[in-house]
Amino acid sequence: MKHSIMVIDDEKIVGDMARLSLEQDGFEVETFLSGEPALARLQHKRFDVVVTDLKMRGIDGMEVLRTVRSLYPETKVIMITAFANLDTAIEALRGDVHDFFPKPIKIRELKASIRRAIGADVAAT
Repeated sequence: MKHSIMVIDDEKIVGDMARLSLEQDGFEVETFLSGEPALARLQHKRFDVVVTDLKMRGIDGMEVLRTVRSLYPETKVIMITAFANLDTAIEALRGDVHDFFPKPIKIRELKASIRRAIGADVAAT
């Protein structure tokens, strides 16, 4: 069974890079450019891990986190942001995120975090 990953980021290149890299490792990946369509998709499908940007127009990463927590408490959420500071990190951690990364993302670190989140013994590439 493939593990499913949702990636939400308003920068298309971030989602594309994550999707390509994660698919090479055997994950099923769906990407979204904003929170609205991502939350609509969550109404119909549970993902093993949700990777979301913190700052987006409309529905932001904290709202995504709250929605994931209410629908699928077992789903792990990884937060990414270009606006990393202590306050945003504390807010995310209080919201029970699995991990928190500043941009630019190091894909190897993100993949390692996803593997820890799902508890899979997936070989690092």
